[in-house]
Amino acid sequence: MILVFNAGSSSVKYELVDLKADTRPIRGLAELDGSLTHRVEGRPPYTREGPFADHAAAFGAALELLKEVRPAAIGHRVVHGGTRFHGPVPVDDAVMAAIDELAPLAPLHNPVNLAGIRAAATAFPGVPQVAVFDTAFHQSMPPEAYTYAVPREAGVRRFGFHGTSCSYATRRAAEILGRPEPDLIVLHLGNGASATAIRAGRSIDTSMGATPAEGLVMGTRSGDVDPYLAAELGADALTRRSGLLGLTGSADMREVRRRAELGDPDALLARQVYCHRIRKYVGAYYALLGHVDAIVLTGGVGEHDAGIRAGSLTGLERLGIHLDPRHNAAHRETISDSEVRVLIIPADEEWEIAHQTATLTGQA
Repeated sequence: MILVFNAGSSSVKYELVDLKADTRPIRGLAELDGSLTHRVEGRPPYTREGPFADHAAAFGAALELLKEVRPAAIGHRVVHGGTRFHGPVPVDDAVMAAIDELAPLAPLHNPVNLAGIRAAATAFPGVPQVAVFDTAFHQSMPPEAYTYAVPREAGVRRFGFHGTSCSYATRRAAEILGRPEPDLIVLHLGNGASATAIRAGRSIDTSMGATPAEGLVMGTRSGDVDPYLAAELGADALTRRSGLLGLTGSADMREVRRRAELGDPDALLARQVYCHRIRKYVGAYYALLGHVDAIVLTGGVGEHDAGIRAGSLTGLERLGIHLDPRHNAAHRETISDSEVRVLIIPADEEWEIAHQTATLTGQA
């Protein structure tokens, strides 16, 4: 069995995955500002109240509950692999040093991904660990997509993120559509959010750039801004105090939606800004692809917020997108059977990480 750790900017998810039996005997989620819920197959869920001081505390609480587990290998989501990593790699000292060196490009993620690797190494000595990089999926982007129009000596480029989620979504969409290499626009909408254009199953462009701060509006990240604002406000403000948080005081779309339903003008505007940005990227990526088999919505917001889906995609009938309001409200897998299918595919980064880890370590 493969033990998977997926540390995000505000949570730590973990799963014990049996790929051969297609089961998850253990699942857990620790939300830093909430609680830890630990589920073992066949038993009532266990909850430990938080909040947790930091990711190290969340990992410690999770590992205490996992001390009897004996995994064959451990897979970790790592957000930024730069140009060094084009696929999953076994973790060693050099890989850990590289993850640390790349931390300034993903300050909300690489440090906590590395904390998970170190914690797991202490808890499970001798068990092979694998780093699965979000940026790896986007290494297929052509130079015209990843090149910034800045002085060459700057040495920067677009990398893209949410690659593990996009990889799983593409695999699942291919099964649903019956097409092994589909043309897709994948919208991963969660605390972090991105849009990705996929041609024949491979990424050709994506909204996140050199760091996960570019592109769509997110929980605490601004997405696209004028360079003047970047200089005026600073990276910390644009990464940690902007997005939904900057517009409403809350980074949680569930709270923003609740307040919008009560008529709060800040929350209403925030949701309009959020949807407006998504629509811009859908149109742009449709133009790049020329043909789209399906738009895929994934991530917590994409899977559960019918209003955001409608606000982002309604009115695009001339592009062959006809959202079915009843199916959308019911959160059906297919919410449009039009020329361009619209699919809700629950994110399953853990399965994808387990699959890649098992393949690399010979456990598949």
